[in-house]
Amino acid sequence: MSDHDEDARLFRDAIGAVRPLVRRHAAAPARPRPAPDARQARLDEERVREELLTHPMDPELEAGDEIQYLKPGQPPRLLQRLRRGHFSVRAEIDLHEMSSTVAREAIRLFLAECKREGELCVRIVHGKGLRSAAAGPVLKRLTDSVLRQRGDVLAFTSARPAQGGTGAVIVLLARD
Repeated sequence: MSDHDEDARLFRDAIGAVRPLVRRHAAAPARPRPAPDARQARLDEERVREELLTHPMDPELEAGDEIQYLKPGQPPRLLQRLRRGHFSVRAEIDLHEMSSTVAREAIRLFLAECKREGELCVRIVHGKGLRSAAAGPVLKRLTDSVLRQRGDVLAFTSARPAQGGTGAVIVLLARD
C-alpha cells in the first residue's frame, strides 16, 4: 500500500461516514426562466419623454438674463431678502458639462438630499450658456423650468456676482 492510499484511508477513518451534498440526477426545472427585462430602464425612458413634453422651457431666456421666482402666496419681502443675500447657502451643485436629462435628475436628487439634511438655502450653478451658441443657455432654462414646477421651492433668484451671477441661482426650499 502506498503512502497516498494510507493517507486516504486515515482521512476516511477520521471523518467517518459522509453523504453527498448534491444529488447526481437532480430533476430539471419545470419551466425555463423568463428572459431578463430591463423594466426600470424602459420606465425611465418613458418618464423622460413625458417630462420633456410636459415641462416647457422659456425660449426667451438669454445668457445674461437674471431669473427669479416667488411661489404664489409668499411675501415679496422673502424674494428681496434672498436677492440681497440674507440667507446662508448651505449646499451647492454644479451642472456644467451635464446633458439636460442628467441635469434634471441631478437637480431632483440634490434638492431631495438637501431637504433630508435640512439645508434649505442652496446654490445651483448652471452656467451662463455662453458656449451653447444658437441653443442659448440650455441648462439655465432647464433649471428655471424645473424649479418653477416644484412645490417645495419657495423662491429662487440669480446669484449675486460673487456667487456666480447669472450663471447660478440661489434657491430657498420649504420646510417639511
